Amino acid sequence: MATVAAPPSLPPEFTKGKKWVWLIGLIVFFLVLGLFRHFRQGTHDQKTLKGPAPTPVSLAIAHQADFPVWLTGLGTVTPVYTVTLKSRVDGELMKVYFKEGDRVHRGDPIVEIDPRPYQVQLAQAQGQLVHDQALLENARIDLKRYQELIKTGAIPDQMLVTQQALVHQYEGTVTSDQSQVDNAKLQLIYCHITAPVSGRLGIRLVDQGNMILAAGNTGLVVLTQLDPITVIFPLPQDYLSDIQQGMNSPLAPLKVEAWDRSNQHLLATGELQTLDNQVDITTGMVKLRAQFDNHHDELFPNEFVNARVRVAVLPHVTVIPVAGVQQGDQGPFVFVVDKNMKVSIRKVKAGPANGDEIAILSGVRPGERVVTEGVDNLRSGMTVTLAQRASSIPAVSQ
Repeated sequence: MATVAAPPSLPPEFTKGKKWVWLIGLIVFFLVLGLFRHFRQGTHDQKTLKGPAPTPVSLAIAHQADFPVWLTGLGTVTPVYTVTLKSRVDGELMKVYFKEGDRVHRGDPIVEIDPRPYQVQLAQAQGQLVHDQALLENARIDLKRYQELIKTGAIPDQMLVTQQALVHQYEGTVTSDQSQVDNAKLQLIYCHITAPVSGRLGIRLVDQGNMILAAGNTGLVVLTQLDPITVIFPLPQDYLSDIQQGMNSPLAPLKVEAWDRSNQHLLATGELQTLDNQVDITTGMVKLRAQFDNHHDELFPNEFVNARVRVAVLPHVTVIPVAGVQQGDQGPFVFVVDKNMKVSIRKVKAGPANGDEIAILSGVRPGERVVTEGVDNLRSGMTVTLAQRASSIPAVSQ
C-alpha cells in the first residue's frame, strides 16, 4: 500500500509578510475615510457661514408719465340706420335691381312693383279732373253774367246766390279731383322703391314674380348703414360723475376704443357721442353711444366688442406694473428693492389701472425698483437676486 506524502509547509517569512500587507491596507482605508469626513464637515461649515441663498425675483422700475383713465364695458355694434324695406302698394314684384350684399347709395333703385294698375288710376283721376274743371269754368261764366244782370234787376237775387253756391261746389269737386290725381301719382312713385339711406343690403327676402301686399309683415330686404357706425355699451352708475366731468372737460369729445373680445386687437377708434338720460334700475348701468368711422368694415353690426372710454388723464404720476401691487390686511403695498438688493415693504395709495399698468398716487418714487415676480415668502430685510430673465434690470443708486 502506497503512502501519500504531506504538502510542504510555507516558510515563516512568507506568513509574516502577508500580515504586514493587511495592516497597511487597513491604515490607508482609515486615512481616506478621515479625509472624506473632514471635507464634508468643511463644506457644511462654509454653507452655514454663508447663510441661505438669496431669493430670485423679477423687478420693474417705477416711471413717471401722464396716465390715461379708461372705463371699459362690453358693447354691441349698432348701425345708425337699419331699414327693412317694405312695399306701400299691392302688386307683382317686377324687377330686382340689386344683388345680395351690394353697397348702395341713397336714391339708388332697389325693386319695382308693377305700375300699370296705378297708371290706369292716374288716367281716370286726370280725366275726372278735366271734366269737373270744365263745369267749374262754365259756372264761373254764368256767375259773371248774373252779376251784370242783377244790376239792372233782370234776375232775382236768388239766382245769383244759387250760382255763387254752384261755383263753390265745383271748386270743391276740382280740389277733390286734384287730390285723386296726386294720390295716383304717389302710388306710382311707391312702385319704384329706392334706398332711403346709404349702406349695405342683406339677403333678399322676396323673389321676383311674387305678389307683394302693402299690409304684409314681410319686408323685401334689410338695408344697414355701416359707415359711420356706433357702439352702445353700459357702464356702472358709479362712474356717472367721471363721465360727465370728462364730457365737459377739454378732452371732449371723449376718445373711445373698440377692442375684440380677447382684448388683443384694437378694431377702431372713435368718439363718445351721447350718454343715456336714465339709469337702468334693473342693472344699475347707464348706456353710452360712441361713433366710429368704419371705412373698411372693422366693425360689424351686432358684433360684441370691448369698448373703453378715456374720461381723464392723470398728469405726472408714478406708474408701475399691476403685478407689483400686493394686497394686505392694511391695504395695498409693494416690495421695494434698494441698491444693496435688500427688500423693504412700502404701503402705497393705488390709483386707476390701465391694462398691465397701474398709477401709484403715493408710496413709490420714480426710479425705484419694485418686485413683480417671486413675492412668495418675501420679508422686509431679505436679500434678493435677479431672476435670469430679469437680469437686464439695472441697479439704481439711492
